[in-house]
Amino acid sequence: MGAKQFDYYIFIDYSEDFIGYNIIEKEKIKEILPKITRFKHYREARDKKLYLKNVKNTFNKQRLLDYFLKNKIRNIRDNIEIFLEIGEFVKVHANCLIFVSIDDKQYSDFEKFVKFVDGKNIKIMKESSLKEHSPEYQISLVIDNWLNIERLKNDNK
Repeated sequence: MGAKQFDYYIFIDYSEDFIGYNIIEKEKIKEILPKITRFKHYREARDKKLYLKNVKNTFNKQRLLDYFLKNKIRNIRDNIEIFLEIGEFVKVHANCLIFVSIDDKQYSDFEKFVKFVDGKNIKIMKESSLKEHSPEYQISLVIDNWLNIERLKNDNK
């Protein structure tokens, strides 16, 4: 992780009709990384069905969501709810250094939103700018895969 040590890491992503986020404390990063080393972007998986089955098993067996302070997935129409929850978190933790990775398509809207909240202690980075295999990149794959699990679960209803 770069020269700056952030107190919290927020990952925001979306997949078709869903948007979600995860917030993790810096102390939990070392604990979760060994459990997600085999994660990759869903779109890169050759056998998507098998890959997602394995990821889902990892989520359940390793209780991955328990490592996150906060997490949520909503329909994309409810993205304002997601932004407001993150805004509230940022406001409550105004004295903390916060790293935010956000889907490229949501980046400019979120950047404008953060300026209203404060944003002095926040570093916002486009998901595509994350260095491959970095801890931030690996953790961003948790929300990426979780969104795809939820999306496919909805498709099968």
